[in-house]
Amino acid sequence: MAQLIKLQDYISRYETDIYHYPARFVRLKKQQWESTRQYWESNRWGEVMEALSLEGREEEPGDPGVMQKLKSFFQRGKKEEGMQEAAVAKENEPSMFETVELASAANLEELKQEFLNQLFTFQVKWASSTVREKSYIDPKYFHDERLRFFLQGLPDSFLLLYEPVLRLKNAPMELDVILLTPTEAWCLTFLEEEEQSVYIGSTERFWVKRNGGKESRVLSPVLAVSRMEAILKKLFQRQEIDFPIRKAIISRNGFIDYPSAPFSLEVMDSRTFPVWFNRMRSMSSPLKTIQLKAAKSVLDVGQTTSVRRPEWDADNDFLFKSETEDQEG
Repeated sequence: MAQLIKLQDYISRYETDIYHYPARFVRLKKQQWESTRQYWESNRWGEVMEALSLEGREEEPGDPGVMQKLKSFFQRGKKEEGMQEAAVAKENEPSMFETVELASAANLEELKQEFLNQLFTFQVKWASSTVREKSYIDPKYFHDERLRFFLQGLPDSFLLLYEPVLRLKNAPMELDVILLTPTEAWCLTFLEEEEQSVYIGSTERFWVKRNGGKESRVLSPVLAVSRMEAILKKLFQRQEIDFPIRKAIISRNGFIDYPSAPFSLEVMDSRTFPVWFNRMRSMSSPLKTIQLKAAKSVLDVGQTTSVRRPEWDADNDFLFKSETEDQEG
């Protein structure tokens, strides 16, 4: 799952220490998944054994038989193992969320999806709060399909800035999407207003959009993506960061006809986007130092709107307490 390091002008844990939190997130995610999977398998095993035991009783009434003994043995062993693991996990890190909430999944694939859904909510919260401060989140981001799609579909080593607000020359500037992979930075803008729309690209300030016989004009996305590229170039140059920058216009639900597109611009629509996205998904490279430096150069100019946190709220601080203990120690 990609990491959301900046959302709008919300305060982010990553901007307080970009060299610490990405690796911390990966470790917490791995620990939580193992705990969740083992908890789920333990409960599923109990259900299977119960069913087998009932079948055995039907065949041999009055005799608990071997199945009942096996059930008791394995349930006891799983319970003891689960208690030991829970104790170790509690000592090391509080959970990202309650594993019991995922115990009802019908199969492993459903469990993975429920796990990712809760992890998505966790990511949005982590990208809008720190130990001492928090920002008020627009509820729309918890239901943002595009944000969820990119976070859940890309590897842990990818860092995402979603509609970040940067302060440049004392003026706030909202960008679209910046994706920092271990090897390059992607400036992304989207044309996804209506399903099955056809966008006719040109060098003009406006493009033509056609949908169901209707025709209208949209502002050329080249302007937005080129502006992002220019900003990243300046920020990287200022910090002497040699990190490739790519730019792309994307329409996952439509078509783009732009035969005269510059060589440096990727144009991806519903026909070609899946190929690019699958290539990104299959990237196995870990986080890189140069990638984190690039992220820091952007986060350093990010605008932040936040307030001091009130007393600990158990609903929002499900994994934050250990950090304050580390700092106080």
